[in-house]
Amino acid sequence: MDPLRVIGLRTLLDRQREGKHVPTEIMPLSAPRALETVGLTIVLIDSDSTPFLLELLSTFRRARPELNVIVLGSSMDPAHIEGVIGAGAKGYLRHSASEDELRMAIDTVSDGSVWAPRKVMARLVTGSRPTVSGAQVKLTARESQVLELLVQGYSNREIALELAIDEGTVKAHLGRLMRKTGVTNRTALTMQTLTKIPTQTKP
Repeated sequence: MDPLRVIGLRTLLDRQREGKHVPTEIMPLSAPRALETVGLTIVLIDSDSTPFLLELLSTFRRARPELNVIVLGSSMDPAHIEGVIGAGAKGYLRHSASEDELRMAIDTVSDGSVWAPRKVMARLVTGSRPTVSGAQVKLTARESQVLELLVQGYSNREIALELAIDEGTVKAHLGRLMRKTGVTNRTALTMQTLTKIPTQTKP
């Protein structure tokens, strides 16, 4: 709601990507019918000016699940950030985040992954795995590796390089993970992983 912040975001996001200009339109949520804007993909929420943050995130998740919500906040309490991610946010950034961090967070979330501080991601990865109807999902060791890197925000290409496998193999693993968990895209797979109990891994 701060007009200076809106101007700052316009400046940061009006950028060059791979030598090609990528136009970005920034508008405050207070603008009339802002959430009905065609092409709207990312919503940034300032947690310090939102008294009912978790309730708002839950509302977004129910009403507009296709939107990628990133929360800007001052708290670095891992439990708070985990709650924000669990409520439906796809990313969390400090108010003091650098220009590069903001851009990387938006790119990561747009790619279907989750962005959060490394310590939080590590806690989420080690403590969470997807479930279906309350039952644990059995994963192979390789599927577990792919899933862990996905949750950390790696792209398919980066996962392939990290695990020394073909990108097509990564896609095949992700396809099997989606079928096992009953979801249809990377975002849903990531969010289910971050909000459910551990799976069993096949030996």
